[in-house]
Amino acid sequence: MQVFSELSQLLFPTRCYGCNAIGISICSNCRREWHPHYYLTHIGGLRVNSAVLYSPTASKIILAAKERGLKGADELIIDAIVHVLSRANFDKYNVRLVPIPSSAINRRRRGRSFIPDICDEISERTSIPVIPALRILRKVKDQSTLSAPARTKNMHGAFGIAQKIYPRGDLILIDDVVTTGATVCEAARALNSHGFAVLGSVTACVAQPLR
Repeated sequence: MQVFSELSQLLFPTRCYGCNAIGISICSNCRREWHPHYYLTHIGGLRVNSAVLYSPTASKIILAAKERGLKGADELIIDAIVHVLSRANFDKYNVRLVPIPSSAINRRRRGRSFIPDICDEISERTSIPVIPALRILRKVKDQSTLSAPARTKNMHGAFGIAQKIYPRGDLILIDDVVTTGATVCEAARALNSHGFAVLGSVTACVAQPLR
């Protein structure tokens, strides 16, 4: 059965994660649903710029990239963030990209640091430098099962500044999705509290309304 399953994936590669199936590519229907626009949200004074409204299909594409390492899903997320960076009118600023870091356990499980790796490719396409300014100070719970107040409490004090990193310029936080804003707000707090200038955040997806 295992051999048959692997053969079927090779012979029928059009099945995709966005269609709630296990496959090795993103189908045309899901690509049409993943169509970058430009959405501006303000969370606790932080400007959040996003490309795609969060949806079941968007969720599955995010998970396909983050948890399965599907290259086609990575490309959709990278394209979305590059699109937002081109629409957000940052031209007059000295922009630097600051990725939301992965925890050590997630790095080991996934075999990579998801957002930092994505940021490296975004930097190559946009020529905007990346500054890995943030580090995780303590263990946090899985946010997906928590309420909005619990997410804020869970993330409070979770980020600090990476050693020997001095993030000058106008900093843009990069993440895959914003739902309640707890993660990006904590990241902004950590940077601002050390005197660094956070201009805003750019994410591939945004939940509307924030929840």
